Amino acid sequence: MGNDMKLAIYGGKPVRDIRLNYAKQYIDQSDIDEVIKVLKSDFITCGPKVIEMEKKLCELTKAKYAVAVSNGTAALHVACLSAGISQGDEVIVSAMTFAASANCVLYCGGKPVFADIDEDSWNISPQSVEKAITEHTKAIIAVDYIGQVVELNELRKICDKYGLLLIEDAAHSIGTRYGDKMVGSIADITTFSFHPVKTVTCGEGGAILTNSFELYEKAKQYKTHGITRDINKLIYKDVGGWYYEQQMLGYNYRISDIQATLLCSQLNKLNEFTERRKGLVAFYNEAFKDIKEITLPKEIEKSDTTRHIYVIKLNTDLLNADRKTVFEALQAENIGVNVHYIPVYGLPYYQKLGYKKGLCKNAESLYESCITLPLYYSMSDDDARDVVVAVKKVLDYYRKH
Repeated sequence: MGNDMKLAIYGGKPVRDIRLNYAKQYIDQSDIDEVIKVLKSDFITCGPKVIEMEKKLCELTKAKYAVAVSNGTAALHVACLSAGISQGDEVIVSAMTFAASANCVLYCGGKPVFADIDEDSWNISPQSVEKAITEHTKAIIAVDYIGQVVELNELRKICDKYGLLLIEDAAHSIGTRYGDKMVGSIADITTFSFHPVKTVTCGEGGAILTNSFELYEKAKQYKTHGITRDINKLIYKDVGGWYYEQQMLGYNYRISDIQATLLCSQLNKLNEFTERRKGLVAFYNEAFKDIKEITLPKEIEKSDTTRHIYVIKLNTDLLNADRKTVFEALQAENIGVNVHYIPVYGLPYYQKLGYKKGLCKNAESLYESCITLPLYYSMSDDDARDVVVAVKKVLDYYRKH
């Protein structure tokens, strides 16, 4: 069916003339000015702006240590390396996430074991986590889906009970608080992503945060080929000022000063970004709260959430349409929508590894019926109203009467 035919069933004219993105970075003149300064400076990589970025992340989160890396996937990989994940180890991973949350375990030779999500909050279920633990389990990677913090207190109890390391994949949740603590300072290791669709961005970038000096030292070395110049770590000392040693197999996961200075500038606007996202979420929640064809996630009580994405679950039993039909109809209204996520074990590569569909029924149910609506700082109030109008228009058309 061509796009014109899709539009025709709604009376021809779409809600919007120009497609609204589902996500979009916000770069202002202050960001540009800071990047230009670095481009004119002596250092465009491995310089002082990377150190400044790490310091700002510590100041924001109250974590003791931060290691800036090239992207969010690199952050997860370094986290697993620092945690000592290796051949034969199992790591419990949220099923409802991007592939990187599980790929990082495979990179280290470990085995991802997928835990289901809570039916109401859509975050990883502590009960499902505990059921998945075996004698080979070494860590948990818990993803703050949509920006809501996972139940960190419950997961900490599980980790303490079984002697596991807690890695929080906070790619969605910078700016979010859990109780009186900022995300980044709570888990054994927290990872951030600064991709353009995230709340703050530096194009590509990531970070590892921890309160453990031992994990911090490992992360620093793994991100730079496993090389150190630290005189206190050198096996052969007093060789000369040029001397360095590679002591482990690491990677080139460094971030440039160009990216770091952009991230520093973006962090200066984090509170502003957070408040706007909260306002848009409140508007959506109010608009959709009484629509029986839509289910919204239960808000986790301890999570003061900065949303990364706004996801709705369609109650398709009340519609004469499936998710694909509604998705395409919203696109025809020029509303940019997306789906987050395909459960990782359902991807063809994981199927080849022997994972079977049916592992996590709540995650699969959410995937089959969820749609991500536009949410980003520079959306106008009119943009948000257009989204609501389009959603209601499409649901009205397909509603069972």
